[in-house]
Amino acid sequence: MVLAAFSRPSQSTRFVEIDVQRINIVEPDGKLRMVISNRPRSIGPIYKGKPFGYEGGGRPGIIFFNDEGTENGGLTITGRRDSTTGRYRAASSWSFDQFDQDQILTLEYADNNGRRRTGITVADRADRNIYDLVMQRDSINAMPDTAARRAALQRLFAPVNGVPLAATRLYAGRDTAKSAVVNLFDPLGRIRLRLRVDSLGRASVDFLNDSGRVTFSLPDSARR
Repeated sequence: MVLAAFSRPSQSTRFVEIDVQRINIVEPDGKLRMVISNRPRSIGPIYKGKPFGYEGGGRPGIIFFNDEGTENGGLTITGRRDSTTGRYRAASSWSFDQFDQDQILTLEYADNNGRRRTGITVADRADRNIYDLVMQRDSINAMPDTAARRAALQRLFAPVNGVPLAATRLYAGRDTAKSAVVNLFDPLGRIRLRLRVDSLGRASVDFLNDSGRVTFSLPDSARR
């Protein structure tokens, strides 16, 4: 009886099977670290514990949060066939966010009834706080639908000192034309080098200028 009085009760519970609509993984202070949910109970964007941007209900899967309780990536999966047309759409995405910004590394599958793309994307993001940007955007959107509103949005998301808000730097994967591709982009997000093996097995390398025009190709240019 004395030993039993001083023993610590178990803090874990075992389940063989559990059905839930949402699970919140939290730190001792209540900060979110991970949310697993269905679509209706999925969470919207969170910055340091504060919701912003848009409501939840559209991202079934897993959302991750950093030490400050800010969203920093997630895994989402969708897929559905139209019962009338028989056509389907499916998508899966595993993304990682830059600190205080949006996604910069993404593993993605997108399928529009057989038009299929699968690959990995690496991007640059400007060092501009995403919460501040969204708050400014929402404030501008509250303005009347005028030319001034549209101009203000353009200024908000325009490059700052030549640095764009976001720019793809690398894409490697399989495109909708069934080609295996590696595309390399400059800091402004313009493709400058493309390696490709097409659906017939033909290999090529294209160099492009900043206008998107091919300036040199292999093997074609080497043959001339």
